[in-house]
Amino acid sequence: MLNFLKKIREAFDNSKEKQSVSDAFRIRYGTFQQLLWNNNAVLELMADLEEKMSGEYLFDRSYINSTVHKLTEGVRNIVTCLNSLSDGKYCVLEEKFNEINAGLQKILLTRGEIPDGKYVFPFDEITSDLAGRVGPKTANLGEVRNRVRITTPNGFAISIAAYKRLMEHNGFLESFSETMCGLSLDNMEILTAVSRSIQERIINAKIPDDLEREIREAYEKLRGRSGNAVMSSVRSSALQEDADFSFAGQYSTFLNVPDSLLLRKYKEVIASLFTSRAIFYCKSKGFQECEMAMAVGVVQMVDARAAGVMYSRDPNDPGKDVVLISAVRGLGKSLVDGLVTPETYTVSRSAGEDIISRTLSVQKTMFRCRPEGDIEEVPVPGSLLGAPALADGEVATLARYALLLEEHFKCPQDIEWAVGRDTTLYILQSRPLTIVAQEPVKAVPLRVSGYPLLLDRGITACKGIGFGKAYLAKTDDDLDDFPEGAVLVAKHTSPKFVTVMNKARAIITDVGSATGHMASLSREFRVPTLLDTEKATAVIREGQEITVDAVNCNVYEGLVPELMELSKRKEEPFKGTQMFKILEKAIRHIVPLHLVDPADANFRAESCRTFHDITRFAHEVGMREMFALHNLMDLEEGGGIRFVAGIPTEVEVLDLGGGIAGNAPGHLKRVVPDDITSVPFKAFVKGMLSMRWPGPAPLDAKGFMGMVAQTATIPEAELAKTALKSFVFVSREYMNFAIRLGYHFSTVEAYAGESINDNYIKFFFNGGGAVRDRKLRRVRLITEILRFMDFRVKTAEDVIDAVLIKYKRATIEEKLVILGKLTAYTKQLDMVMYNDAVTDMYIEDFISEQIRKKEEG
Repeated sequence: MLNFLKKIREAFDNSKEKQSVSDAFRIRYGTFQQLLWNNNAVLELMADLEEKMSGEYLFDRSYINSTVHKLTEGVRNIVTCLNSLSDGKYCVLEEKFNEINAGLQKILLTRGEIPDGKYVFPFDEITSDLAGRVGPKTANLGEVRNRVRITTPNGFAISIAAYKRLMEHNGFLESFSETMCGLSLDNMEILTAVSRSIQERIINAKIPDDLEREIREAYEKLRGRSGNAVMSSVRSSALQEDADFSFAGQYSTFLNVPDSLLLRKYKEVIASLFTSRAIFYCKSKGFQECEMAMAVGVVQMVDARAAGVMYSRDPNDPGKDVVLISAVRGLGKSLVDGLVTPETYTVSRSAGEDIISRTLSVQKTMFRCRPEGDIEEVPVPGSLLGAPALADGEVATLARYALLLEEHFKCPQDIEWAVGRDTTLYILQSRPLTIVAQEPVKAVPLRVSGYPLLLDRGITACKGIGFGKAYLAKTDDDLDDFPEGAVLVAKHTSPKFVTVMNKARAIITDVGSATGHMASLSREFRVPTLLDTEKATAVIREGQEITVDAVNCNVYEGLVPELMELSKRKEEPFKGTQMFKILEKAIRHIVPLHLVDPADANFRAESCRTFHDITRFAHEVGMREMFALHNLMDLEEGGGIRFVAGIPTEVEVLDLGGGIAGNAPGHLKRVVPDDITSVPFKAFVKGMLSMRWPGPAPLDAKGFMGMVAQTATIPEAELAKTALKSFVFVSREYMNFAIRLGYHFSTVEAYAGESINDNYIKFFFNGGGAVRDRKLRRVRLITEILRFMDFRVKTAEDVIDAVLIKYKRATIEEKLVILGKLTAYTKQLDMVMYNDAVTDMYIEDFISEQIRKKEEG
């Protein structure tokens, strides 16, 4: 920096080189503009990341990687610009950038490895210790069999190492990983096309000879234990399935498979890892491509007399002392797929497995095994219609098993079971139960009068209130056009509903069970869900506005404000995801701000610990460097000129040419409003000076006039205490005003020329010294006023980015006058915006007094 200033001084001493000084300064100004542009871009990206941290938004690894890449490049550019401005004075900032970036990349680039090892494990050898080799689903089943000592079917697992062998043998592992990494959740059409292509290639792949041999040997041993041919269930057991996330219904299971089709079905289960809905689920939960690996369980088929699902606790009310059991005749497919209404049992956890209540259903069809393989749907024999599928003793045994498994696994369990035709009771699966844990909220009224009731029955899968326009889906393909904020209405449940759960306000079906796959997913995504209403698709019209009370099983016609107030989720659905955890770790290197006060001794490059620290430091120091010239040049050409107007911030003006009257070298030591010839700056200053400026107002002031105090007579000494310097670059038609008012930072950039196509106003706002709710009210106030002025506005947390383009110069001037007024109006205003009603009052006051009245006048 000193070398640069020395060159400037030498240039001024030699009048022949004055033009080169001007050019050098304009290059310097261009660098400073790049710093400011990158600063604003980085702040917007940080705000977007913070918005995702609210837990309300769905995002995947591609979003994090691309956003962090843009942010990293932006901060890198800021460091480069600052060192260019300062002649390398802040090289240590580059070191700090590299340190922070290294920590960040370590988080983002962490990759798991698919283990090598055995291709096949018999069930007798499996416990939860092998979860990383056979997948948590099969590992849990082995744990039930070998440690809890509850009966399970015989079988074997084809391991994760076998998956790796198959994929590497066919050259799929790296190519599929790269393809998956580039997929976006925003384009389901591309995702579906890629999914189909990958699945087809896997199904047509060659199984390596050594892997095929081990699978066949394991099957022969299984058959040897039974003494005859074995039909099997070929089940998914993906690397993350049934661990922290259920993956309910996302992967394929094939029932009653003969030995001739075993290898084919093995590949089809592997291929189901790449269905569009499975990819969507994985990416939405934040799993890396290397974590999408599939083991497969080959389970001896149970030709069930009855089957079902049980929960060791009520997922919607875990404090209740009950076990919930759902049962159907025949195989459990009709239940988990939501095709029939099951019979249900509520069993006491503490009173000797007493049945508290039961609800029987008339099941007209059931699934059973065909002797030659596969399954078929057949009518339930007339003599069994309406009769219970389970004896009371079987219900009691199931409840006892549920309690044993909860105690062993140390958490509530979601359990699939079957009763064989020989009355043997088998556990088929046990996984952690998703509990809808919410903070206590105001009680939902049993019935709200004054609104037509469309439905008043059903089963709650996930409690909550939802509202919006109804979207009737007759097939899964209809989900492709599902709109944001709609209520999904369908006849049956489907695991593919997961692809719209991030957009759905609620889900309603005619048929379904609270223990089915889709019900589990609705609880994971915290979507209010009402099932088994019998006639939702008959009474609800496409596009009809409805309000869903999935607490009391009511659906109202129209929007019910009394219920809408209760619809805010207390726990957001994505906060527990793997992706959220990665973002949470990454954001620690990005967003926290430790360098707040420029006057603090710790405000230096060596103290930067995050990208936000670097950005804040560079922005502050960059302005100092930009305006440091006047200290050595006695405010000659190229230096800042003091602006004296009685506003509560020190302002220095840098005239790029034609912005200040009489601005010849050495002529002006200060600028007053009458000296301004810059069209946009003059208009903006006119607006600022037309308002009374607030002093240190009391926090309990009741209105704007109670908050504002002294105006243009504020002493210069007091100004220095209340605000840091602000800076403005001007020319005849251009202004870039970086305004600092306490903790408020805003930039107003404007061009006001003869050509309407060139004219614009850009407004950027960030910061504020209030608590979060008052900061957000101030953002709402500014945003609503800007939108009233026809600005296009984007907001994220307390960042506002607004633009207005292609207006006549006179209109640009009018808008800048209003912006100047708004700047004065909002000074410390968040301190008195203690509720939304007061904020609304200030919005209306400004629009009425400063915009409408002026237009009418």
